[in-house]
Amino acid sequence: MQMKSEIALMAALLSSIAIPRIGWACACGCGIFEVGTSSMLPEGPGGMVYLDYDFQDQNINWSGTSRAPAEDNADKEIQTSFVTAGVQYMFDRNWGIQGEVPFDYRYFRTTGGATGDEIVSQTWCALGDIRIEGIYTGFFPDLSAGVTFGFKLPTGDDTENDAYGDIDRDSELGTGSTDVLLGGFYRNGIGNSVRWDWFAQVQLDLPFTGRDQYLPGCEADGALGIYYNGLSIDHVKITPIAQVLGSYRAQDSGNNAANPVASGYDRILLSPGIEFDFHPVMIYADAELPVYEHVNGNQLMAPVLIKFIVSVKF
Repeated sequence: MQMKSEIALMAALLSSIAIPRIGWACACGCGIFEVGTSSMLPEGPGGMVYLDYDFQDQNINWSGTSRAPAEDNADKEIQTSFVTAGVQYMFDRNWGIQGEVPFDYRYFRTTGGATGDEIVSQTWCALGDIRIEGIYTGFFPDLSAGVTFGFKLPTGDDTENDAYGDIDRDSELGTGSTDVLLGGFYRNGIGNSVRWDWFAQVQLDLPFTGRDQYLPGCEADGALGIYYNGLSIDHVKITPIAQVLGSYRAQDSGNNAANPVASGYDRILLSPGIEFDFHPVMIYADAELPVYEHVNGNQLMAPVLIKFIVSVKF
């Protein structure tokens, strides 16, 4: 089935899911980028390389389940572009591996400076936290189910700062932690239709060693989606996709946690997307729109999250 070929990249991401792909450190967490897009689930032997661009502009202060006054939060804006290069290779119908190397750019505006009351800003780009995972899809002959397992390594930059120490640990591009990654996925047709399919994914990111007395909270991300694979223009196959994304992150811990009270959240997003298959090249894009958000304390949230992926199978 065409969409199953498109799906090959997602188990890669699923295996990478939280990357945040993450995973990447953010004031509100970025692991939701690591699930979604049915085009990354494996469907047989072979490989794939891909470039994933994700973007979010966290510029709305949120407290509990509603918007809160900006003056209640010392942080004012966190704008981040995540660029991730990845490779997935399935040795046979059962086993495969995946690796992801992120390189991220961040603009951060907060209250601080020499007096502690100035609005200051800083931009930086750096290597993020690398992910390495295994993939197993041998449960059923049609590869409809699989699991992923691996580690997120503390390769990302977690020491960026200005002269006044205005950048907290939860706003760095790297977490400084080593995390266990566990995931799973399932996909199937809808009724007797040969055009409509659905898929589900889940990814757990479990930090177990921190750095400098800081440990980010555990994170769970999931996706439930449907897609239609009966459209094409000439030799280009077009697949519209609709997803519901869910995310939960526990509070940070450790003596160097910036503000454990103002960390941790849960949220639900709706994500319309579309994929173009020029075999062996695929292009995927979606927008992820929050419909429910609950945060501890005051945290900056983004009104929309953007994903764009270009992949090549070999």
